[in-house]
Amino acid sequence: MRVLTKQGFLIEEQDRTYLAEADRQSALLPLQAASCTYRIALGPRAGQKVLSLQSVPSPDKPTTPNLCAKLHGFTLHAAMRWGADQRKELEHPCRYITRPAIANERLKRNRAGDVVLQLKSAFKDGTTHIVMSPLEFMQRLAALVPRPRLHLIRFHGVLAPNAKLRSEIILSPVEQATEPARELRRQLKDHRLS
Repeated sequence: MRVLTKQGFLIEEQDRTYLAEADRQSALLPLQAASCTYRIALGPRAGQKVLSLQSVPSPDKPTTPNLCAKLHGFTLHAAMRWGADQRKELEHPCRYITRPAIANERLKRNRAGDVVLQLKSAFKDGTTHIVMSPLEFMQRLAALVPRPRLHLIRFHGVLAPNAKLRSEIILSPVEQATEPARELRRQLKDHRLS
């Protein structure tokens, strides 16, 4: 992590680590950088931190093991595992990965006209809400726009492009083309025998 940070690939700031932007010409770069550091990119308050509302954490909060590891800004969830035939259980992660960027139920406007975003769960420092002007809110939304020609789906493990066992589970284009023909021949053969 230290080597990647020294070389400029990772950026660390107050218990947060994020990847440095590779495309230096992108118009979204200042918005994304400000969003990652909880700062305002444009307008009269440019460079200032976003206003956050915090609550006092309760000391008697029960801790339950949830098989989730968080380290250097990265999160690993190890409690989710289902078989392909468990359709009802698979629905939960499918809904999670297709969710919108912001839940409308947690987004409000206060009397001053500012946008108040209620967080799903409080941050470590007790932050429960983030208050932004409409312009600041649009800057944060613009930071969610992916760079052009960026692959949004990444495969790891056996599905990764250079995995040794990938050929065992993924059909090659030639095999994909001949698979329906083999199945048709098998069905015709079974039909003749019956």
